[in-house]
Amino acid sequence: MTHHVLITGASQGAGKATALRFAREGWDVTLAAREGDRLTAVAQQIRALGRQAVAVPTDIGSETQVTALVEESVQVLGEVDVLINNAGICLTGPTVNTSLEDWKRILDTNLWGCIYTTHALLPAMLRRGKGQIINVGSFGGKMPLPEMTAYCTSKYALTGLTESLRLELAPKGIHVGIVHPGVINSDFLERAQFRGKDDTDANQRQRQMAETLKAGWVSQPEDIANAVWKAVEQRQAEVVVGPAAIATELNRLFPQLTQWALAKGVGG
Repeated sequence: MTHHVLITGASQGAGKATALRFAREGWDVTLAAREGDRLTAVAQQIRALGRQAVAVPTDIGSETQVTALVEESVQVLGEVDVLINNAGICLTGPTVNTSLEDWKRILDTNLWGCIYTTHALLPAMLRRGKGQIINVGSFGGKMPLPEMTAYCTSKYALTGLTESLRLELAPKGIHVGIVHPGVINSDFLERAQFRGKDDTDANQRQRQMAETLKAGWVSQPEDIANAVWKAVEQRQAEVVVGPAAIATELNRLFPQLTQWALAKGVGG
């Protein structure tokens, strides 16, 4: 029996790698993201692997677009067995330089996008008594990160959503898990937002991040794809990817020391 996975943020980076991983495992895939041309290219790669794919350009922060995505997905490929909420954006900068529009954009994508997809697909999963929902969070959803307050807010909320939903749905046959990546060397900078006291400050933050992405310890998109597959295949509640596991464990054991070091790193 062929399985069907719906993946948001699937046009590039970890989302694309995850889509290809599932296709290699014999799954049909619905791809959602804003970039239609890139989605089409990924869909062609999946079909070349012998699997079916449907590409639906979607702003995941729009309830109406998510509803249309789910309707087309089910119409073409049938009921969704696994939902992977991968779409997300990052914002770095002091809170005082973060506009309310910035806050809305990041919460719409990182949190409300997951709520919209879950709300749309959950009734069918409940009727069938099976299904999986895997959310892609961040180590910023397990520990605070300096000058990333809006981002961490969205990811902490996603962690709470995941853990509460798991308690509710496990007795009904539905598995809910979360994968927490650290820094990912992908097309991150295309989607990331940087704020500062002025343009020079914001550009400097972007350059610093570009340098960080070159480090050998940074995770690759395939690392996240493998973690997502592991969460589905083994029905794991949580997977923390790569060096992020060390950072989050240190924060759990020694929160005052860890957070003091993080604050010192930005002159706190």
